[in-house]
Formats: sequence, structure tokens, C-alpha cells
Amino acid sequence: MEHQQLFNSLNMDPDPRIITSSPDGPDGEILKCNLTDHSFQIAGHQWFKGHKIVHEDKDGSHITTYNITEVNVESSGQYTCKFLTVPDLIGVINVTVPPSVLAYKKTEHGNEGDTGVMTCKSNSYPFVEQWMWYRSSEDGSIQPLVNGTDERYYIKSTGNKTELRIHQLDIEKDQGEYICNGSNVLGTTGATVALRVRSRLAALWPFLGIVAEVIILVTIIFIYEKRRKPDEAPEDEDGGSAPLKSNAAANHETVRQRNSS
Repeated sequence: MEHQQLFNSLNMDPDPRIITSSPDGPDGEILKCNLTDHSFQIAGHQWFKGHKIVHEDKDGSHITTYNITEVNVESSGQYTCKFLTVPDLIGVINVTVPPSVLAYKKTEHGNEGDTGVMTCKSNSYPFVEQWMWYRSSEDGSIQPLVNGTDERYYIKSTGNKTELRIHQLDIEKDQGEYICNGSNVLGTTGATVALRVRSRLAALWPFLGIVAEVIILVTIIFIYEKRRKPDEAPEDEDGGSAPLKSNAAANHETVRQRNSS
């Protein structure tokens, strides 16, 4: 319920009796709201960035300020100053910068025949109003891409994010550099994504390598076991050389008998 009340209060229209100044003005990086009607009793102030409270106090002044250290992508956004009166009164200040376009990955990889996906985003305010994708050719020329180009290129853009999908990747046609551009009222910036397409056979090489290693290992073990066994004559089950000892004893007895005679 408290969150819903906060959301509703920030959806109020800015009060014309509150004069605001943004970093574009003489106050530099300080945001300021001035409630010109001094008949209101003020219990304090709150500052929001979006729907998140970034500052609050219990000061009864008709002027409230908030310092944003620097105007950049991180600090850009919509700020709201709220005077805690009856009823609450708000003022709105927009801190704006050109788009700051970044690629999710500077290099994307895909297998031939699969779908390649490249994504760009911008976290700046105001949001990107228009996204454009381009293909950079080897001769330096730039080819714009739209939905349905070659019946394989499809673009989906929502707010501060855009995505380019290429169906049925072709290692000869699609490998290269792609550019995503984002534009708002303050300008246009872009980022480059390198697409690398692998042959379908490339995905099999790790598996084939493992199979080859297993085969080599089994062969080595087999050869080692074969050579480790000595070339021995098989022994008899009844005692092997025992009969040889019996014959030798019989011969020795015969010699003794001859000597005694």
C-alpha cells in the first residue's frame, strides 16, 4: 500500500508554483526547487530519481536542493522534488544526456546454419527514440539493415535495448562487423559488434579429439601389457618340473650301485 501511495504521488502533475532549475542553468550540477507560494506549511522535502528516494529531510524551507556530482550517463534521469505539505506538491527536473550505446558483447560467435544474435543497450536518459543497424563491408562502405533484409535479418527494439537476429548464418556472407546506432533529441552514438561464424564441423573437433585420445590410450595400454609378459613355457598342472627331479634321483642311485659292485 505504501509503495502504491508513493507511485500515485509521483504521478501528480508538477505544481506551477514550484520553479525548478537544472544543471543546464547557472546552478551547475545542483538541482533546485523553489516553492514560490509561502502560505504553505512545509514539514520536509523528498527527492526521487525515478521512483527511488535519493534524499529526504525535515527542513521547513521553501527552497530545496539536491547535488548530482556530475552530469553523465549514471546521473541522467527524471528527478522529482516533493514538498511535504497539505496536499503534497511536486516539481520535476529532467537531467538529460545523449545516448550512451554499448554492445552486450564486443564479439559474438555463432555456428554456420544457426541463428546469430547481437544486442546493444543504452542506459542514458532520455531513452533512445530510434535504433538503426548497419553492416560494415570490407571496402569500408556501410549497408543499412532493416527487418526482412535478405529475408534473414530481423531487428527488435524496445526502449533502451535493440537486438539484431540473423537466421541461417553463412560463414561467407555474414561474418564481419555490425554497427548499432541509438538516437534521442540530444544526438546519436553507436557501438560495433564483431560477428564470428564457425563452420559446423568446428563444433565436432573437440569430440573427435577426445575419441582420438581414448583410442591412442587404449592402444598404448594393450601394447604395454603384451610386452610385459615373459616368454615362458607353460607349466604342467601336476607340478611342472617335478618329473625331471625324479629322473635325476633315479640316475644318481644307479651310479652308486655300480660303484659299490
